[in-house]
Amino acid sequence: MRVRLAVPAVALALAYTALPSAAHADTVAYTCETVATGMQQQISLDIELTVPTDATVGTQMTIGWRGSYVGSARLLAPTTATDGQLKMYAYAGISGIDRLTSATGVGQLGTVTPGQPITLPATTVEMKTTANFPGTGTVHAAAVNFGPTPQERVIECEVDDEESLREYPLTVTGESTSPSPDETAGSETPDPDVSTPEDTTTSPASTTTRTVTELPTGGVATGGGGMAGPDGRVLVATGLLVVFAATGGLWLRRPARRSPNGP
Repeated sequence: MRVRLAVPAVALALAYTALPSAAHADTVAYTCETVATGMQQQISLDIELTVPTDATVGTQMTIGWRGSYVGSARLLAPTTATDGQLKMYAYAGISGIDRLTSATGVGQLGTVTPGQPITLPATTVEMKTTANFPGTGTVHAAAVNFGPTPQERVIECEVDDEESLREYPLTVTGESTSPSPDETAGSETPDPDVSTPEDTTTSPASTTTRTVTELPTGGVATGGGGMAGPDGRVLVATGLLVVFAATGGLWLRRPARRSPNGP
């Protein structure tokens, strides 16, 4: 009889080991703020994360998210800007694995009535991410936002006490790969190439300024801006002396004027 009971027990254990993921639950307290008005609400959610046990490098993995309200507090939709088009965006934090920090997924809410409680998705929200490096890390519940798109957030819900969050193990196997350009949100992108590009600036050709000095025929450059150099000035001075000497000699040799009473 004992042998018969042991066989089903072993089969159950093997079946659990073969499961592609393991579910974990945790109660998380949030402070939610309406972006347009700044109004804050406190809620608590019982969040169940389904962590994959067969995650591999380069293959997109799925982390499941299911949430339900704890206690009587319900998140109220804002009185404006809902238009029945709100969606829920769930996030999971990941640590311990290189360049893998988070996963995110979108949950459909259906019709949302302004000022009334928001009903959480009834189905599991699939949070996607891709690891580019192997390793062993942990997963925990993170923010929950509401809006038409992830960028157009109407309500933002942040974890009150991140230190109290329960961590669940995550192992990624395989060899490292380079991140692809279209890698999913959650896996960090490598730093951009910050190497200094080649200097393609062409230096202007050096120019030589030539000073042209107009020289008289047979003269030399003086740099003083005159038309005649030292040789020309000496000749001019000598010529003037000769002229003065000739003029003086002629004046001395002119005949003396006689007096009318003279002999």
